[in-house]
Amino acid sequence: MTLTFRLGASFDRERAKRAIDRAPAGWVATFRPATRSDEQNRKLWPMLEDIRRQVPGMAEFHRDDIKLRFLNKLGVEMRWLPELEGVGAFPVGLRSSTLTKDQFSLLLELLFEFGARHGVVWSDPAEKAA
Repeated sequence: MTLTFRLGASFDRERAKRAIDRAPAGWVATFRPATRSDEQNRKLWPMLEDIRRQVPGMAEFHRDDIKLRFLNKLGVEMRWLPELEGVGAFPVGLRSSTLTKDQFSLLLELLFEFGARHGVVWSDPAEKAA
């Protein structure tokens, strides 16, 4: 069984403390920054699609591949594994779902900056107003 608590209001913190007090000996409690929000994630995909459709040379890439290019630019740690036949390697470990909210904000800023340099017109009405 896994319990996750988002530490916000004092009520949330009290629930987490009670869970710690009740946990059997040997269990592990982990505290980490919150990962990206659903709102941040909902912004990402239309922005990637806008870039894919409007920036020359990007149409040949899938949105996931464009996302990986921006994650690499962000400096997210990447690992390489050898291919099965031992010829060449491929990247693993680049996942936006593991980014903290701050890291994800930086990723969105990279997209905005790149889009601005390439004249991207954002399809999301909130981005048009920004």
